[in-house]
Amino acid sequence: MADSNFIDYVKILCRSGKGGAGSRHFHRAKYVPKGGPDGGDGGRGGHIILRGNRNLWTLLHLRYQRHVFATNGESGGAGRSFGRDGEDRIIEVPIGTTVFDADTGEFLCEVTEDGQEVKLLRGGKGGLGNWHFATSTNRAPRYAQPGQPAIEKAVVLELKLLGDVGLVGFPNAGKSTLLSTISAAKPKIADYPFTTMEPSLGIVSYRDGKSFVMADIPGIIEGASEGRGLGLRFLRHIERNAVLLFMVSADTDSIKHDYEVLLRELREFNPELSDKSRILAVTKADMLDDELKEELSKELPDDLPTLFISSVTGEGITELKDLLWREINSEQNMVQTTITHRPLDVRHRVEEEDNFIFEAEPLDDDEESRDDWSDEDWNDEFWNEETSVNKDK
Repeated sequence: MADSNFIDYVKILCRSGKGGAGSRHFHRAKYVPKGGPDGGDGGRGGHIILRGNRNLWTLLHLRYQRHVFATNGESGGAGRSFGRDGEDRIIEVPIGTTVFDADTGEFLCEVTEDGQEVKLLRGGKGGLGNWHFATSTNRAPRYAQPGQPAIEKAVVLELKLLGDVGLVGFPNAGKSTLLSTISAAKPKIADYPFTTMEPSLGIVSYRDGKSFVMADIPGIIEGASEGRGLGLRFLRHIERNAVLLFMVSADTDSIKHDYEVLLRELREFNPELSDKSRILAVTKADMLDDELKEELSKELPDDLPTLFISSVTGEGITELKDLLWREINSEQNMVQTTITHRPLDVRHRVEEEDNFIFEAEPLDDDEESRDDWSDEDWNDEFWNEETSVNKDK
C-alpha cells in the first residue's frame, strides 16, 4: 500500500495559534498629564479548520504535509489598538473524512458535506489590555492579560467512502467482477486471492437515467476484525453504505457458514453494521444447474433476500439491480441516521502511520499544561494569581 495513490489513513500534527498579549501602555502626550492606561487587546490566535471538498477523493495531499500550524496573534498596542489576529489554517479533506485523537483514539469530528467547515483546534484568545482594569481606586494598572496558549494535537484522519451499496465477501468471491460488469469501474481481476488491494467505487446505471454508487473493498477473511488479512483496514468504508451486499461463491462448502462468518466479522468491527439492510448473492451461478440451485436454496438464511447471480452470463443481474434499488430507497434507508464511530484501537490502526515521528519544535511546558483550559479556567488563573507576575513587569 506504500506505493498506492489511494491514501485513506494519515496522521498529522496540528497546532493552533497563540493569543497575543494585552498591552500595558499608558497614554503619553504633551499637555495631558497622567493620561492613563490605553493598552490595547492582543489578537486571537489562528484556528485549525477542516473543510470538505468534493473534488478530493483521497488523503494523499496530507501525506506530504504532516505539520499544520496556524500563526500567533500579535500583541496589543498603544491607543487601545488591537493586535492582529493570527492566520487560520484550513485543511481541505474529502467528503467522508473522520478525525480521531492519535493518542487516545477518541473520535473527534467528521466532515460529510461539501464546503462544511469544522473547527478542529481553537486559536488562543488574546489578552486584555490594561485599560480594562482601570477602576476608581486603581487608576494606573500596570498589568495586562497574557494571551491564551496554543493547542497542539496529533490527529488521525480516516477516509470512509460514501456509497449506496457495499460489497462484502471472501477473496475471489466475484466482487470486482460484478463491479466491472454493472459499472464503468475497472478494478483489477485475477484468479488469485487479494487482487483488490484498495477500495473501488463504481456508478451503476439503472432505469430511466437513475443510478447508485457501489463500493468494493478487499476480501475479508475469518479473524479480520482481530487484525488478519487486508479487509479490516478497509472495513471502515462500508460504515457509510446504506445496503450491504454479501457475496458468497457457489463452490464453497457451506454458503450459510460463510455468510455467518462475514456477518460476525462486521459485528466485531462495529456492531452498528448489523443493523444495515443486507442482501445475499450467490455468485458464479453459471456452474450450477437447476437441481443444485434448489438443493442449495434449502440452506440459505431465511432472514434476508437471496438470489443467484453470474457476472459472466448475466444471470440474475437485472433482478439484483431491482432488489438493490428497492432496498436503497426503502423507508428504513430514507431516514438518515448518524454513525457511532468506534474509537481507534491497536488492531485497526496503520502501524507505519502511528510510528511516524514528528520533528516539530515543542511547545513551552506552560503551554503544554494549559492547552485544554477553557476561557473560564484561564480567567480564573489570571485573577487567582492576583496579577503579581504581571505587576512586577
